[in-house]
Amino acid sequence: MRLIELLRIARFGIVGLTAAAVHYWVVIALVELLHIAPLQANVGGFVAAFWVSYFGHRHWTFSDAVASHTDGTHSSFLRFLLVALLGFGMNQLMFYLLLRYAGWPYYLALAVVVFTVAAMTYVLSRVWAFRHASH
Repeated sequence: MRLIELLRIARFGIVGLTAAAVHYWVVIALVELLHIAPLQANVGGFVAAFWVSYFGHRHWTFSDAVASHTDGTHSSFLRFLLVALLGFGMNQLMFYLLLRYAGWPYYLALAVVVFTVAAMTYVLSRVWAFRHASH
């Protein structure tokens, strides 16, 4: 694996961990402080984490790929939004299943789900959302 790709994976991990922490703690705050149900609070966590993730990946993780786009910011934003929505759909489904059928505490289920979806998000972001214009 090339050094540039290893650095991109490291940057993705840092941005992803930051976004995951924002997601996780927003959900915890909404549940514990505002007494919102975990599945509904998960939507708030997703929205907050989406912006951390988008700006982090656009301006740091995939900045070299974005700079070469001929179709501009709007296109990469829409692709990343679709990737994020797909990831959130998987997140919400897994979260529901772990809460409903496995009976896990919401904070444990959320931690597992947030990190499980991260690998898919990297691959789709790398090969599609923030791809080089020549791909």
